[in-house]
Amino acid sequence: MDALHERTAVELRDLLAAGELTPAEVTDHFLERVERLNPTVGAFATVTPELARERAAALQRDGVRAAGAVSGPDGRRDGAFPASGSLWGLPTGDKDLWNRAGVPTGFGSRAFADLPPAQESDSIVQILDAAGIVSLGKTAAPELGFPAYTEPVGAPPARTPWDLTRGAGGSSGGAAAAVAAGMVPFAPGSDGGGSVRIPAAACGVVGLKPTRGLLPAGSGVDSLGGLVVNGPIARTVADTALLLEAMLPRRAGGDVAHPFSLRAPSYEAGAYLTAAQHATLPARRPGEPGPAGGIARIGVTTSSAWDSFYAITVSPEARAALDAGVQALSGLGHEVEETVLAEAPEYAPAFRTLWMGGASAVPIDDVETLGKLEPLTQWLIRSGREVPARQLAEAVRTLSDYERSLVAQVGVYDAVVTPALALTPRPIGWYDAANPERNFEQQCQYTPFTSMLNVAGLPAITVPTHWTEPTVEAPAGLPMGVQIIGRPGGELTLLALAAQLEAALPRPRAFPL
Repeated sequence: MDALHERTAVELRDLLAAGELTPAEVTDHFLERVERLNPTVGAFATVTPELARERAAALQRDGVRAAGAVSGPDGRRDGAFPASGSLWGLPTGDKDLWNRAGVPTGFGSRAFADLPPAQESDSIVQILDAAGIVSLGKTAAPELGFPAYTEPVGAPPARTPWDLTRGAGGSSGGAAAAVAAGMVPFAPGSDGGGSVRIPAAACGVVGLKPTRGLLPAGSGVDSLGGLVVNGPIARTVADTALLLEAMLPRRAGGDVAHPFSLRAPSYEAGAYLTAAQHATLPARRPGEPGPAGGIARIGVTTSSAWDSFYAITVSPEARAALDAGVQALSGLGHEVEETVLAEAPEYAPAFRTLWMGGASAVPIDDVETLGKLEPLTQWLIRSGREVPARQLAEAVRTLSDYERSLVAQVGVYDAVVTPALALTPRPIGWYDAANPERNFEQQCQYTPFTSMLNVAGLPAITVPTHWTEPTVEAPAGLPMGVQIIGRPGGELTLLALAAQLEAALPRPRAFPL
């Protein structure tokens, strides 16, 4: 049998279900990977091996009871899958912005280093626990999740395993680095301006930002303007869909069990994984525009909502990745055409106001704690607290208008493709640590194609399509990819197109480390 980390999450799920592996065996293997690689990669902020092994043992006992029999003294089951838990026995990590009962949450900040362990787990943690996961610890995040890079002061940076001199992106940088290095088969993240898609792209893996409201733990209720959603990161498109399925808790009848309104209906259990595994576009709904017969109409653009505010340059490497993805999609028979997004000079000032307004609500008021925060975070919080209520209200209205505009522009296509990143993964220390204004500009220049989709609530997936020429630091080259944007509720289309790209443009090798 191949080393366990070389197996996909779907394969591991099936081996566990068949009784060919136990949760303890899988947990021990991945903990060994974490112990060996994390000092170099910086993917985990906190590792909890004792809790992970206790959890694996408990899942094994529950699995034995559900199966009704044990085939041997090693505790292996007779092949019957446990009564509950679609991810039974699969290891992953909690993002260090989420609470898990009994484990400290660092929020990527030295200001919270001495907080006591949480007494109650956050909803996303509870959902994944109910699905049967084994948490190996907390994946690294930047301070309070604000930056698009994961280099917190006082902690090791999260690095892309393809070149350890470069960052893993953020804010789910630790999650993406852990997946890319084979420390976990998949990992959940959260995305408020690109925080799932950016690190996935920098680490050469797949990252999905779902439609706003699809996942209960990532509702617009939880963030100003509804920017933040949760989403899966994995090495393959099918594994991404598998984790997405588990992040959608369902009632016995199969419908999604959460109270939030959706922009578009969710699908029956298993539909997302089927779309990824079969790489087949869903049938068109009545009145839906576009060609038939499994052919998609796809727009391609390098324009973004930041073009009128900052100098945005698409690097040759990003262009090569876009060209590779577009050529592959065209070769598969899809109708591909260039498009340009409508100019939106009002977007950037409104987004900055909303981002700062969200930061203003961080529950920190004492001068000592504020002084421990990094310059970028202090700037965001203090600037946000100086924003008048009227200006914030106008920003929200402006972005609501932009949302309607972008949804309409994307809606004439089945999908729109952009570069995933405008530049190659950034070197560690590249961002200006002293000048917050310059730092914010650098983030937008690196990731101009992501935040507008948080504003619009649209789904998007990033998938690697190209590796740069090898160097001493990056012997296999650096990963570059594309972002595929869908209509509201268009996850099935995104997963199918991403799976087609994955098959047409395979990775150079499974793991860089």
